[in-house]
Amino acid sequence: MTKGDGPPAIEAEAAPESSSPKTRRGTGRRLHGAIAHKLGAAIVSGEYRPGDTLSGEVAFSEALDVSRSAYREAVQVLSAKGLVESRPKTGTRVLPRNRWNLLDPDVLAWAFSGEPDIHFVRSLFELRSIVEPAAARLAAERRDKADLKEMRDALAAMRRHTLATEAGRTADRDFHNAVLAATRNDALVVLTASIGAAVAWTTQFKQRSRALPRNPVPDHVKVYDAIAASDVEGAGEAMRLLVDLALEDTRSAMEE
Repeated sequence: MTKGDGPPAIEAEAAPESSSPKTRRGTGRRLHGAIAHKLGAAIVSGEYRPGDTLSGEVAFSEALDVSRSAYREAVQVLSAKGLVESRPKTGTRVLPRNRWNLLDPDVLAWAFSGEPDIHFVRSLFELRSIVEPAAARLAAERRDKADLKEMRDALAAMRRHTLATEAGRTADRDFHNAVLAATRNDALVVLTASIGAAVAWTTQFKQRSRALPRNPVPDHVKVYDAIAASDVEGAGEAMRLLVDLALEDTRSAMEE
């Protein structure tokens, strides 16, 4: 099926200034990134469904008043993340959801740009509940002084800024990243960007309409204290509880 309502609008600020009204809006990184964001968000939200064929290159670029090369570069971004597939004569088709790289930080951002699907949110927390307690246990065995300093610095920034601010959420992500880094496990460290993005977006989402019902910093401190004490089981349990409480807060936000 071809989506017939036309492509989602691209924000005007994505376009560079033009000396002529007939000049296309360019092929800069900012522009094709904006196109990729709009298309990606539309796909992840279900506006375009698996099997749908996107508008053709010429029609799309004319509808958005952008260059064909900017559209092609945006499609290449989506293709690299598993959202679409382009073939000669058949066009650009949205791929099944099981082909999407759902842990890509950009895809996570697109998922949370609107109202995220509760099943997807739950799957993120299930992933975290599997990975992060195990990571905390390894970190308790393998951490060094530098790792502990990274965690302490992140905790201090979380206290100073609170998770209601971008700086506080960045510190929250830094704390979880430091735990993964302390595992000294290359396969786990590869997940840092994905886990960090999941932490950041779910934290921002659950505060969209109200302040958090409780201060999550003490839960993070318990994880740190167990890791610092080389308490393997205590670290795993503290992290499990932290993730469970975060899911509880997120569910409450989604029910409002």
